[in-house]
Amino acid sequence: MKNRFKNLLEGTGFYATLSVCILAVGVAGYLLFLQDETPSTTTGEESFQESPLPVMEVKPLEIPPSSLPEETPETTADTVPTTAMPEIPVEIPAHTPVVPAAPQLVVEPLQGQTVAAFSVDALLYDETMGDWRTHDGIDIGAQVGSHVRSASAGTVLSVKQDPLMGTTVVIDHGNGYHTTYANLQSRPTVEAGDSVTAGQVIGAVGTTAAAETARGPHLHFSVEKNGDVVDPRQYLSK
Repeated sequence: MKNRFKNLLEGTGFYATLSVCILAVGVAGYLLFLQDETPSTTTGEESFQESPLPVMEVKPLEIPPSSLPEETPETTADTVPTTAMPEIPVEIPAHTPVVPAAPQLVVEPLQGQTVAAFSVDALLYDETMGDWRTHDGIDIGAQVGSHVRSASAGTVLSVKQDPLMGTTVVIDHGNGYHTTYANLQSRPTVEAGDSVTAGQVIGAVGTTAAAETARGPHLHFSVEKNGDVVDPRQYLSK
């Protein structure tokens, strides 16, 4: 027995035995390695041991001011560039000579004595009506049939028979002026719509005004400016 063990150590058997031992040690080490790497199981759930990740410190990048681009101002509605529109030349018309208009002629509608003055701020006694009242015109006394003329050029607005003022003619002279001729004979020489000139005969003195019969034959003459009565003498003095 002793000789057999000696022969085993000295012959090829020694190397075979050494190889088996080395292999056994290697297998045992590998199994231990696998056991360390295998996750442990607790209550049916797998728990893993994770190694913490290394923390890296990030430093801000420093750029020298000289290398930074210039800031562009923010565009707003006030800074939006506008494109100038080309100017259109203005054509100046040729000079047209101005022809002066003839001045408006104002004449006395009737020559005679004033028997009743214009009065809208104070009351006058009316002999015919037997009371005190205003008077919106002037009464010019004259013989029946005396010609009554248009005080200025214009257009006849109306010819009517007024129950108090008798036969009445109203003429529009423009610029807001109207003239009224009352107490005329029943048939004047113009009609509504006729154009008349200054001094043109439009009728004759009569006695048709029932409200002024006590003053005898006369022309009741009144003037309105933009709807307001004015003193006829101021109008006639123009």
